[in-house]
Amino acid sequence: QLTKGASQQPFGKSKGEMAAAAFHPSKPFLFAATVKDVRIYHLVKQTMVKKLQPNVKHITSISVHPTGDHVIVGSLDRKHVWFDLDLSSKPYKSLKYHTAAVRTVAYHPRQPLMASAGDSGAVHIFHSRVYDDLMRNPLVVPVKILRGAHAVTRRLGVLKVEWHPRMPWIFTVGADGEAWLYT
Repeated sequence: QLTKGASQQPFGKSKGEMAAAAFHPSKPFLFAATVKDVRIYHLVKQTMVKKLQPNVKHITSISVHPTGDHVIVGSLDRKHVWFDLDLSSKPYKSLKYHTAAVRTVAYHPRQPLMASAGDSGAVHIFHSRVYDDLMRNPLVVPVKILRGAHAVTRRLGVLKVEWHPRMPWIFTVGADGEAWLYT
């Protein structure tokens, strides 16, 4: 807590090599991704809430949907997996659209958009609608593939994507040392 100047250690020792981390948008949860699984920790109670098992070779990135009920995980085996936290600790959907490793995934904070990018140098944009009605499954539709901006350098392509906070604009950073904005 910043106001008290206090810190905490939500888990005693590392459960493997850490790959990525993210916070829940409204609850005191920390999503800690090792190369094999994702553990969700409650920071106030200092307990593990859930363990997600993506069944991928090596996790590279994680993004939490603005509602906090959905998580997407990128991996080196060309897949990104979608979790519905209300359903199961197993993936709701496995998406394999890339020809090389997926390095980064990101949900848009306000729009129903999702992006994934990786070592092929391409950025995949998806329409990803999450419904308030729990009886309706999320809708994921491929929209566009952005190619050609980033050159593959030492077998690495796009390293990071980040959405604009309000507009449907995406920033990309590649291993070639360049940053691009797509509008």
